[in-house]
Amino acid sequence: MPEPELRLPKDTIVPDHIAIILDGNGRWARSRGLPVTKGHEAGAEALKKVIRATRDWGVHTLTVWGWSTENWKRPYTEKKKIFDLIKRNIEETLDEAKREGVRFNHLGRKDRLPKGLIKIIAKAEAETSLNTKHTLNVALDYGGRDEILRAVKKLVSDKVSVEEIDEKLFESYLDTAGQPYPNPDLFIRTSGEQRTSGYLPWQMVYTEFYFEESHLPDFTPEKLKAAIVDYSRRRRRFGAKDKVIHFRFKPEVAAKLELNWWRLRKIPTGTKFREYAINHLKEQYGLSKALAKKAAIYMLEAVIEGNENKWDKSFSSMKKFYKLIKDEIKLAFEPSIAASLEIKLWKEAGDKTSIEEAVELEDTARQLYAEANFSVSNSKLLTSEIPFSQNFLLLMSIPSFAKMFFGDSESPADKNPLTFDINFGSFFTDAWSDLEINSPEA
Repeated sequence: MPEPELRLPKDTIVPDHIAIILDGNGRWARSRGLPVTKGHEAGAEALKKVIRATRDWGVHTLTVWGWSTENWKRPYTEKKKIFDLIKRNIEETLDEAKREGVRFNHLGRKDRLPKGLIKIIAKAEAETSLNTKHTLNVALDYGGRDEILRAVKKLVSDKVSVEEIDEKLFESYLDTAGQPYPNPDLFIRTSGEQRTSGYLPWQMVYTEFYFEESHLPDFTPEKLKAAIVDYSRRRRRFGAKDKVIHFRFKPEVAAKLELNWWRLRKIPTGTKFREYAINHLKEQYGLSKALAKKAAIYMLEAVIEGNENKWDKSFSSMKKFYKLIKDEIKLAFEPSIAASLEIKLWKEAGDKTSIEEAVELEDTARQLYAEANFSVSNSKLLTSEIPFSQNFLLLMSIPSFAKMFFGDSESPADKNPLTFDINFGSFFTDAWSDLEINSPEA
């Protein structure tokens, strides 16, 4: 069982197969004035922790690329060190793999690797061949084009007729043949490089990509967690409609998500509020730009009416907002429940009497985003990974807080360079043209 701080948020969609390119050992070492071999040692230790974390979180298949078909150009001493490290790590973790039901597989060529390494690979593959709980693929002397060429040569060697060849048959000739999850759901590359370098080209057609800035030695389980949470928020359609059309939905959580976004998000300098709202709704619910704009109108009507304590009208606008969401993406919930809960929360937040209580509201929001039981499968959600701050909407929507910040002036702009430019008269006739909020320069 992982430590509490390393547990994934409840209802995280865990990928069945993660593929990682292990990159940056040399750069990590050079930046510290160390020999490159020290970087490989540090990377190997980091990898052990990452492998264990994937098992703890329920990832079935992990594929790591330890040596490419192009890496033979490296200096002899570096090559020897890498092969020795790989051999030693397999030897040291084989018993653990057997205990935990891990099946070990080698991807790539076997004819050019050192004999000692080939021997331990064969031993690991044989002794774990019946394990089914997890799969660990180690790609050594692997190249994506090379894998496909080897598959084609096998087909020719087996005298397979052209009429017999289809995708299923071709996949049976690849290095991942026979695996329950041959195609990665999530691809991670460390060290900030944003390319696949020919990694699993056949298998990664619909894989989600995540590029991590840290070099491998600094790639911790915490950073792996961030990658998995990011993956969990994405919508995966596989060229068609959403894989899941009916989602679990807790209206009280949805209401808090929306309320806290409006109160706590910081609007970037120079960003038009209409664009910011539309982008939020597009990302949150996967709406088209037109529908996101329509939804944002409903929500902003509710915000204006709520700030004027016109709660009945605010409720009506929020209900329209949630009905649009429900009708468009087939969420199974009652719009009036979410709307009423949001208005109730809004009223309670409006009664806050101090800065400390407003900060407490933000802390509650952070916890909510991290632990919310709000599973919108394959949908991109905002999470605790996105930074919060008390912005102008928060200040204006909590009367006592606004008074403490601005004093008794009827015009906040008189005492603060922040501009709050809302033309209520044209808002309803020209939905967006005059609605804009500018944040002060940092």
